[in-house]
Amino acid sequence: MEPKFQVQLKIGKPVAEVFDAVVNPDKLTRYFIQSTNGPLVEGVTVRWKFAEVPEAIDVVVREVRPSERIVFEWPAEDGDYRTCVEMTFLAVEDESTLVLIKESGWRPNPTGIEASYGNAGGWMHMMCCLKAYLEFGINLRTGAVCGAETA
Repeated sequence: MEPKFQVQLKIGKPVAEVFDAVVNPDKLTRYFIQSTNGPLVEGVTVRWKFAEVPEAIDVVVREVRPSERIVFEWPAEDGDYRTCVEMTFLAVEDESTLVLIKESGWRPNPTGIEASYGNAGGWMHMMCCLKAYLEFGINLRTGAVCGAETA
């Protein structure tokens, strides 16, 4: 069985606005990543820096169809191969957008399966942060303690 998943969330904003919040680095850094060196543009590699991860991550952008779809590859958990992320943006009733995120390409072993579960949760968290940012103007990641152990 190939480890892969799809998560989705409805965001109460038009497709063009939701799409822009993902490709535009000024907006993406207000709810998801700490920094980046550029927008998501087909054929380029950008570097994303997350507060929880010491090193920046290369994101290889394979496809960008404005207000429809983004496809990119980035390092798998152990870093020696890449997984594929597909984001789809669908207009739904009342000027809202359904965002679907699929990720695939992990190795079918315990490490790959565990990493796929972690990323599924991570992408759902990203979409919740996107929703909070666009609909309410707040950054859910501000002040968050990430990677903390609980007793």
